Amino acid sequence: MSWINDKAQLELARVREAREMGVYPFFRPFETGGLRTSVAGHPFVNFSSNDYLGLTTHPRVKAAAHKAIDTFACGLSSSRVQATTVAHVELEERLAKYFRFPRALVTTTGYQAMVATIMALADEKTTLVLDQLSHACILDGTFLSAGTPKRSPEVRFFNHNSARSLERILKSRERENAMVLVEGIYSLDGDKGTLAEIVEVCDRYNAVLIVDDAHGSGTLGEHGRGILEDLKLEGRAPIVVSTFSKVFGGIGGIILGDDDVIDLIKHTARSFVFSATLPVPIVAAAAEILTMLEENGPALVAELHENAAYMRGELTRRGFDLGASNTHIMPVMVRDEKKALVMHHMLYDKGIYMVPITYPGVKPGEERLRVNVTRGHTRDEMNLALDALDELGAMCEIRVQDRPAAT
Repeated sequence: MSWINDKAQLELARVREAREMGVYPFFRPFETGGLRTSVAGHPFVNFSSNDYLGLTTHPRVKAAAHKAIDTFACGLSSSRVQATTVAHVELEERLAKYFRFPRALVTTTGYQAMVATIMALADEKTTLVLDQLSHACILDGTFLSAGTPKRSPEVRFFNHNSARSLERILKSRERENAMVLVEGIYSLDGDKGTLAEIVEVCDRYNAVLIVDDAHGSGTLGEHGRGILEDLKLEGRAPIVVSTFSKVFGGIGGIILGDDDVIDLIKHTARSFVFSATLPVPIVAAAAEILTMLEENGPALVAELHENAAYMRGELTRRGFDLGASNTHIMPVMVRDEKKALVMHHMLYDKGIYMVPITYPGVKPGEERLRVNVTRGHTRDEMNLALDALDELGAMCEIRVQDRPAAT
């Protein structure tokens, strides 16, 4: 036994406790894909899926992936530098046109896309300015950049969604250039980024704005082009990073920007150059979903928003605290780790899958169940979840009207 075993033993105490209680919620092995699946023969409806338009299991999408396997097999056994296909290039051209950017670059994961962007563009002349609720991919890209010898940028954080806090930092920054990193939708809280105000501040201080729109692409804006379309800001952010792991049905990243910027990332980002190529079946599936958005995007997005409005209205009417959420991602605030774990387990027994979010995903005291509403959920499935939450919310005293009055 070495010190790493001692470290693991010490730091996994919470995991062991959850397992001993029988409420450990993670890494359950799904037996099929989609919003309706099973674990060990136990069927459930998945309210933790990011398949927001419910297209992952569409017959057209699966047929496109099967066809790509026949042509290209499962993988290309190398990086994009020497294993790029016509399918990759065609999808990049179509994504650029759809999202209204000069160029697009497809990467193997969305996480990789953000890390690649930051690592390629930030250097010793740069101040990186992050929203304090930034996703792990933004944090890790920043920390990797900060640890690069002779290229280390200054790193600053601003208060969540606060243009005033951002302006104070940009005024006092120590480096010549500034890069501001925000999200279109913050995935743990379900609130939109306040991009209109942030764009104005960035313009005043000549700061480059990078938007992580992983949860907004395909869900926001009339046509699903994301937060910039939704807020009528298209053309105001020079770089958008997104993913295929939500609406586009698989895995993979998207970087959108100008020709030279994309070329710089493409040739210098280590996480891109030294990672294997995104398999063509995944490319083909994403391309088919893009076709469906091109054909019928407004209707698909409207159906998602209709479901989200129903779920939000019912959760609010029944007294649940949804935090700052104003999108299809709705955190049901529990504010207690053991209650969140127990509620997840009891929901699971009722055929409902809702993953609890606990530390370190959120601060202690901000534990929650994350409810992801999709276009693919039926009204009956939403009512099933609502009634179960109603029962368990009363039992665990997490609804607003159930809590003891403050003294």
